[in-house]
Amino acid sequence: MKTLGSDIPASVVVFLVALPLCLGIALASNAPLFSGLIAGIIGGIVIGSLSGSQLSVSGPAAGLTAIVAAAILKLPSFETFLLAVVICGALQIVFGFIKAGVIGDYVPNCVIKGMLAAIGLILILKQFPHLIGYDANFEGDESFAQANNENTFSGIANAFQYITPVAVLIGVLGIAFQFFWESFATKKGGFFKLVPAPLVVVLLGVGINEYFKAAGTSYAIDPKHMVNIPMADSLGEFVSFFTFPDFNGFANQQVWIAGVTLALVASLETLLSIEAIDDLDPYQRVTNKERELKAQGVGNMLSGLIGGLPITSVIVRSSANV
Repeated sequence: MKTLGSDIPASVVVFLVALPLCLGIALASNAPLFSGLIAGIIGGIVIGSLSGSQLSVSGPAAGLTAIVAAAILKLPSFETFLLAVVICGALQIVFGFIKAGVIGDYVPNCVIKGMLAAIGLILILKQFPHLIGYDANFEGDESFAQANNENTFSGIANAFQYITPVAVLIGVLGIAFQFFWESFATKKGGFFKLVPAPLVVVLLGVGINEYFKAAGTSYAIDPKHMVNIPMADSLGEFVSFFTFPDFNGFANQQVWIAGVTLALVASLETLLSIEAIDDLDPYQRVTNKERELKAQGVGNMLSGLIGGLPITSVIVRSSANV
């Protein structure tokens, strides 16, 4: 409760970072958009409550996109794929009990620092087209070869042909506020010190775009550039969004191959992520790896049971929580 004043603004920032990533990763995985939201909710509430990590934030990960998309394509149905996610979670719980998290202790510190630097560079390159209003590729795609048949560099080059003035204005002002807000807030003190820079940037962007929309100009950002959340008009329609695993697939060898593959890759990505985020923690707190794997396993089993994508600890979301 002592840190509630700083935790609430941080949670809002993490939510705003995670929401488009959850939707974008579901889209790239050829899965229902709602499955990405389910994974994000379970990752935040269930795994966040069980893991004991102070900073790690879990949800659907771009690193699993290729594996998930291939598994959905190869298996008879999305419901059969959900069974593989349940198996993945069960195996992760086993990994936690046999103390497989010790693998993370053998990763050199230089590898973690190199991974963090690479992630930072990838984020800058990937966000530049979105900065100027070119959204041909989905939010959250971190691979060099993009889903729209471009690559990272050609996407940047082509973006200059589709500049959206208001997007540029919001982006430039957002970067400026991100860099200078802390020094401004320190001088002013009081309420300003309680508001983190990322939250100011988000509110500024929303405010600018809403102003141009209210003014009736053509400069406002198009709806296609906005985050589109699946909406239900009734309780029955909302319930229909949930999908449940087909347990008849237990005899399918491909289901087990997909489940084991997801468990291994998701566990390794989680271990690397918590190593990296512990390294960024200003208080140098250390996450219990076995407990984290068990929490990830419970989260993945629950996600698979109600129609969600596989979950890992994600460095992009976690770094927003630092």
